[in-house]
Amino acid sequence: MSLDLADYKTQTKKAVKTFWNNRNKAKKRQTAAGKTDQGSRSAVTAGKNMNGFLKLIANIVRRNGLREANICLKHRALTLPGFFRPTKVWDILVINDGRLIAAIELKSHVGSFGNNFNNRTEEALGTAVDFWTAYREGAFGETPRPFVGWLMLVEECRASSTPVRNKVAHFELFKEFNGASYAERYNILCKKLVQEQLYTTASVILSPRSAIKTASYSELSTLTGVTTFVTSLAGHIAAEAAR
Repeated sequence: MSLDLADYKTQTKKAVKTFWNNRNKAKKRQTAAGKTDQGSRSAVTAGKNMNGFLKLIANIVRRNGLREANICLKHRALTLPGFFRPTKVWDILVINDGRLIAAIELKSHVGSFGNNFNNRTEEALGTAVDFWTAYREGAFGETPRPFVGWLMLVEECRASSTPVRNKVAHFELFKEFNGASYAERYNILCKKLVQEQLYTTASVILSPRSAIKTASYSELSTLTGVTTFVTSLAGHIAAEAAR
């Protein structure tokens, strides 16, 4: 059976446009209410800006054989047990016949790159280590290895694409980080997250603020692009359906 990728390119464009629209609407609502957060937080702290990607993922699941699976989208159904912490709330979970099939994190980074890149990196690493340790210890019952995904949307702008100077007092940087922009750092991160088997697939896409009208986005490599993400997920879902 061939995989159904749910017209993912069109859906990704819609998801990108939804992202920027939701950010803009959230900022306007909070400004009108006199509750504007510092900096761009007003566009982040209200609602799920990545809802369009949730719809894409849900379509991939349904179209590849798991129409009756429980696709968890509401907050109360998104909590999994952890090992180093009691619980972790994910962005979307797929449960089938009581088995955990997939757990996926959807993230974005707009502005404040110098302050927040390390935070995003540490969060991604901590989440993965906690998840797989809990899996090893039987927290999710006897189940085949789940699909664990991480997808990041990064603002495409001068600040994210300009080479960054690194200052270290001791030893040498890994050469791939020399002169790497924040966008390139995310690309490196995604490759290494998969290489070290911390995530089944990790992807990063770039999108400018003008995408609120154009829905445009770009990728940094085939290994970390949307095609790889949806193909890997669709294959995992189809394998579960075949069981």
